Amino acid sequence: MYYDKRFQTDVFFPFVAFSHAQIKASSTGSYLLTENKRFNEISERVLSLDRNALENLSNRLAAGQSVFPETPEEKACYQVIQDLDHIGGHVQGSTTNKKYMRNEIWSLVAAKGAPSWYITLSPADIKHPIAIYYADMKTEFKPKIMEYDERFRIMSRNPVAAARFFHLMVTLFITHVLGVGTSHPGIYGKTSAYYGTVEQ
Repeated sequence: MYYDKRFQTDVFFPFVAFSHAQIKASSTGSYLLTENKRFNEISERVLSLDRNALENLSNRLAAGQSVFPETPEEKACYQVIQDLDHIGGHVQGSTTNKKYMRNEIWSLVAAKGAPSWYITLSPADIKHPIAIYYADMKTEFKPKIMEYDERFRIMSRNPVAAARFFHLMVTLFITHVLGVGTSHPGIYGKTSAYYGTVEQ
């Protein structure tokens, strides 16, 4: 967190950093798969795939066709896709990771019952002095009234500050409004469980 925000305001750095994080997660996921009890079964299935059937399926899917496996060779190809879900589940932002989150939500509903509240948070960062402080170059917190255009420019060139402010607001909401991890109940009563996701 340099005072001049050189990495936060860089246009390419967030994409490069996130890409490297995904590559690292993918490599770790592949390594974990080698220790799976089903490794021999999966590896034999991969090695025995019919390349012609796999190429045919790839071409049809690339053309936008609705493909349903019919032959044993095509069904084996689709089974490999299901096996590879275990790898993708370790990568943040992947389709399989979202599947796992959906399964966690259904498990939580089965354990605790249907949720009582659905709450959507959208903190107005350009209107909050803490968010402006995160995005600005000043080291001391001295809030002052700024024009809308100036606040918009400050926040738009520092997405990291907006993410930090969003994280702060959500954490404060869970702690003080829901009462999670505190000795007092939340505004809506005692919170038995909660689950939150961030839109991508």
